[in-house]
Amino acid sequence: MKRTMFVASLLAIGVTAAIAQSNVVEQRQALMKEMGAQTRPVGAMMRGQEPFDLAKAQAGLKVFSENSKKFVTLFPESSKNAEKTEALPTIWENKAKFESIGNKMSQDAQTAMAAIKDEASFKTEMPKVLQNCGTCHNEFRKKAS
Repeated sequence: MKRTMFVASLLAIGVTAAIAQSNVVEQRQALMKEMGAQTRPVGAMMRGQEPFDLAKAQAGLKVFSENSKKFVTLFPESSKNAEKTEALPTIWENKAKFESIGNKMSQDAQTAMAAIKDEASFKTEMPKVLQNCGTCHNEFRKKAS
């Protein structure tokens, strides 16, 4: 009886850990999808494919600022070997650099929110924010095949 209870509790712990691991991966993927959704209209404005819209730019910057800070906290050691993720092991090997990129993006987005008043300032400030995406993706995300 004690052995059965012990095995059952170990299984419960394992299932709980798997659910928690899956949950954190889903949370960070949701944050990235939200940032990606903001990148489309911002990118279109940058390329002149959409007219400049200060409200859209500010909304995007708000998401970039908030999500990039949250995102870097969602990589606990327990999620290192999670399935269905494009996160590279370098995240856990160089956690300080990974977190600094996320924090820099957040800060750059806040700076841009204060600085952007028109299309000219948008085209000057937005690339500073978006370059953080490329920096992080190049070092910490699996390349699409």
